[in-house]
Parts: sequence; structure tokens; C-alpha cells
Amino acid sequence: MYVENPKTKGSGILCAIPQKTKCPIGCKDCFFQSGRSYLEPLADNLPNMPSPSLANAGGYVIRMNDGNDSNIEREKVIDAAWEYNDVFYNTSMPNLDFPGPVVLTINPGDMTDFIYHVIKDPPKNLMFVRFRMNTWNVKMANDAILYYTTKGIPVVLTFMAYHSRESIPKGDRPCYPLQKRTSNEYYAISAEAWELVMMRWRNNNLVFSCGKFGCVGHGENGCRYCGVCLREYHATKVRMLET
Repeated sequence: MYVENPKTKGSGILCAIPQKTKCPIGCKDCFFQSGRSYLEPLADNLPNMPSPSLANAGGYVIRMNDGNDSNIEREKVIDAAWEYNDVFYNTSMPNLDFPGPVVLTINPGDMTDFIYHVIKDPPKNLMFVRFRMNTWNVKMANDAILYYTTKGIPVVLTFMAYHSRESIPKGDRPCYPLQKRTSNEYYAISAEAWELVMMRWRNNNLVFSCGKFGCVGHGENGCRYCGVCLREYHATKVRMLET
């Protein structure tokens, strides 16, 4: 039975995972790896695929791989995606050769605070790049934003939440109170700290936060209040048709 991601509920997006196993990339603080996923126990709930009749009749856009990576068991992922009218892929590997729009996480895993993927010639199907954001990798975020937005590629900042306070540098801990985020409690960025970070790029029309607000306590964090993925999905589909 399909299990809906509570974060995307009511947004027009349904999430899909065709793989049976955990993602081998193992990004630290990934909700899918933490044992707190909405699909736990994973052994009982993977694969997790909405029926094509539900997705297509409802006009949903399918987010392929809210957990795992679309470059893992790549052929299986692409074969599963053909069932849907509207679908985009998610990956943290710089292989963007997919038959539809794709989102690339540019600083996954151990890269998060130190380095990011650089795509020299972004293909038309690159929907946007996703940056794993916190209050101590702002300089690297600024470099990545300058690089990609200069090329016309949107950058979506996903503000990280942490299971353990020890994962946060001591000087930044006041910016991360313990609070509930969708379903579980995390040390998540405060509204005030989020505003200070986002203000840096307030004049850049290609920089967005994942969720209407990237934190708890300042608006809703669910996808239905955001709309960035839906907008950029359709913009990418139009761009892919251009010669």
C-alpha cells in the first residue's frame, strides 16, 4: 500500500521510491537514513510507488526519490518513471542524463560544508540545484549561488535539521532550537537565523528556500505552501522543448 509523504500532502506532488534498499550514499542527517522516516520500517514499506491511475488522473507531479537516489539502480528508476505523465528525478550524483527534469543536490554527504559539484555546461533538463544549507557554510553557499545563478540555474536552499546537538558547532547552537519539524523533533534553524541567511540573496530572483520558510515557527514548512518544485518543473519542461 502506498504511503504518502506528509510533507508533500496537499501540494500536487506525490513521492516515489522504486528501490527496495536504503540509499548507499549515506548522507549524514538524512531523514531517510535516520530511522525517523515516514516509511519506517523500511523493510515493510519499500518500494513505495503511487499507482499510475492515481497519479495521472489526479494531475500529480511525481517526485522520483524523496528517499534514495535516482542514479542508484538507475534503469529501474527510469523504467518506473515511464508509468507517470509528469515526473522529475532527484540525485546527488553529477550524472544528469535523465529523460525528464532532474534536481541535483550539489553538496551531499561529506561534501556538505566543504565542496560542491560544479556542472560546467548545465543541461536543459536541470530543474534546479539543491544546496544543503546551514549557518556555517554560508560562504560556500554564496560561491555556489554565484556560479549557478550566473548560468541561469535556480538554487534551492534546503536548511538542514539535526538529530544531535553535537552535530552543530558550539557558536551556532543558539540558532538551532529543538522543535518539531513535520513529524519529528530536530534541532532546526530559528526564524530569526533563517531570515538573516536568506537576506543575503534577497535581490537574486533565482535563490529560494525549500518550503515557504525554511524553519519552524515562521509560517508553514509543507510543500503545499511553497510551490517551488511545481513551478520549476513546468518551466523546465518548456525549456526542454525549446530548440
